[in-house]
Amino acid sequence: MTPVRIIILAALFYILYRLLFGSRKRKQAVDSESGEQKSVAQDILVEDPVCHTYVPKQQAVKTKKDGETYYFCSEKCCQTFLEEQGEKR
Repeated sequence: MTPVRIIILAALFYILYRLLFGSRKRKQAVDSESGEQKSVAQDILVEDPVCHTYVPKQQAVKTKKDGETYYFCSEKCCQTFLEEQGEKR
């Protein structure tokens, strides 16, 4: 067998290997990317309108007022906000 044929066969085997097993790695990469996107989406930060602290949306205390949802770092900030809103009306 000549060196050129060996190189061509090696290239063909490499391409065949990448086609068969490379797709698994790509699928795993896509799965892990979607998993990362889910975790990023859960860690969206929202600003507390009272103390202006940023809190992860999943952990924030939330309340609805006039059809709008407000997020707070604590119950204390939520109560302060509701009291201030009550005084303004």
